[in-house]
Amino acid sequence: MPVWLVYVGIALSVVSFGLQLLTAKKTPSNATKPAAFEDFDFPQSAEGTPQIVVFGDVWIEDWTVAWYGNYRNEAITASGAGK
Repeated sequence: MPVWLVYVGIALSVVSFGLQLLTAKKTPSNATKPAAFEDFDFPQSAEGTPQIVVFGDVWIEDWTVAWYGNYRNEAITASGAGK
């Protein structure tokens, strides 16, 4: 492989990276907020409505969410950096 071809590849990579930086969308860092629990709209049944118990994967017409997980708002931290 000729040496000049390597230099052309490196130059194209640098130009491509520069174009990517110039055309990327710029958003303010404080514009994005994490989703709050109130932002979700979970369908729930009224009190006293009989519930269907299903074991396995099926499609049913009348469905409701009886429980919707442990939503937490914690920072993601990296562990084991530098390995």
